Amino acid sequence: MTSNKLLFSGLLLCGFMQVAAADDAALSKQFSACMERSGGATADMLDCIAAEKKLQDARLNKAYKEVVAQLPPPRKKQLQDAQRAWLKYRDANCNFYADPEGGTMATVNSNDCVMSTTASRAKELEGFME
Repeated sequence: MTSNKLLFSGLLLCGFMQVAAADDAALSKQFSACMERSGGATADMLDCIAAEKKLQDARLNKAYKEVVAQLPPPRKKQLQDAQRAWLKYRDANCNFYADPEGGTMATVNSNDCVMSTTASRAKELEGFME
């Protein structure tokens, strides 16, 4: 039983670390407010994360299109290849957080990973436009 508590604590800490890192990637104020209102309820937290992921996906797609529009054809192909590799990495890495024995926090951590990683990539691509 102690090892389960330790595992849960570790996963919880990883989740909070992901959220803290995501702050650097410009998550919305609505997300922060939503998470505060969730009161730690898993379903509510997942709803907050899903809504923010949708915003971050739109941000990522906009930044990607703007960067691609500025590049010569060989560089466009490089970015396209990099983006495909990044998507595979993000999905594989974040799926790892979804430990079948990790309980509901594993699901929260996995979804948070996708949201946070997407926000970080959006910020990275936006940096190419500055």
